[in-house]
Amino acid sequence: MKTNAGLEVLLAEPRGFCAGVDRAIEIVERALTKFGAPIYVRHEIVHNTFVVNDLKAKGAIFIEELDDVPKGATLVFSAHGVSLAVQHEAAARGFRVFDATCPLVTKVHVEVAKLAKEGYEFIMIGHKGHPEVEGTMGQLDSGIHLVEDVADVARIQPTQTEKLAVVTQTTLSVDDAAAIAAAIKARFPNVREPKQQDICYATQNRQDAVKLMSPQVDVVVVVGSPTSSNSNRLVELARKLGTPGYMVDSADDLQPPWFAGCQRVGLTAGASAPEILVAQVIERLKALGAVSVQRMPGDPESVKFPLPKGLRLDQNEDHQANE
Repeated sequence: MKTNAGLEVLLAEPRGFCAGVDRAIEIVERALTKFGAPIYVRHEIVHNTFVVNDLKAKGAIFIEELDDVPKGATLVFSAHGVSLAVQHEAAARGFRVFDATCPLVTKVHVEVAKLAKEGYEFIMIGHKGHPEVEGTMGQLDSGIHLVEDVADVARIQPTQTEKLAVVTQTTLSVDDAAAIAAAIKARFPNVREPKQQDICYATQNRQDAVKLMSPQVDVVVVVGSPTSSNSNRLVELARKLGTPGYMVDSADDLQPPWFAGCQRVGLTAGASAPEILVAQVIERLKALGAVSVQRMPGDPESVKFPLPKGLRLDQNEDHQANE
């Protein structure tokens, strides 16, 4: 039943899958093709219910503890990265391991390892309990302090301030992270900041699109799962800009009252949400009265990350891998 005849849909650009998510999913799918089911994955490969269920149906088994992985199995680390302790345990247990950590997260890990050797302590801006934060903080045994907001900055007590560096979870709100970084700089003027910000290009681009879109629409819908940090940030950003924002895991989550009295709805998707879900949401919006879909202007993303060695499916590589 149509509840809002004449509704227009404005589609954000860019939206949906980023290069790191594409790569992570392809790693699991190729491992399944090459080695057969089951393939074990530590933590959800990406934070999206549809993607995880699709890979489960193909033979992926998602676990949190390596105790649940049988001897000799193939194990994939999720896109969020893992601590050194998990890496060492997986190696000790002799699993065949493929690392689907996003290269932009790996870049942060490499920076932490490099600066730690130079005697640095770290302040990490991020969300406690998020697997990416646990993975990055787990690169060191000590000397890395988590701050979630500006108030936390006043509480942390590094053992020294001569060599102090900032790192950031890659999926944060760009504006929130900037405010926290400014508070860190005010308290620790000599703090070393990243040469390039740690927040990834895809997170930045999707937030920029929402900033452009929000003033043009009456309501913003974000396709994403509740566990997805970058999807949550998109909803928060729309609301901060004064536009009602809602997140949906699927088209079934859409609530007709959200669109009462609205003329235009903005639609985007977090970096771990597949385009098929966006298409289903559009169809549901049409059933609720949407009559047109307009795409925002925007440059398509062209970033592509290489796959780990040992996952090509051609015979030459297979032969080399088995030597």
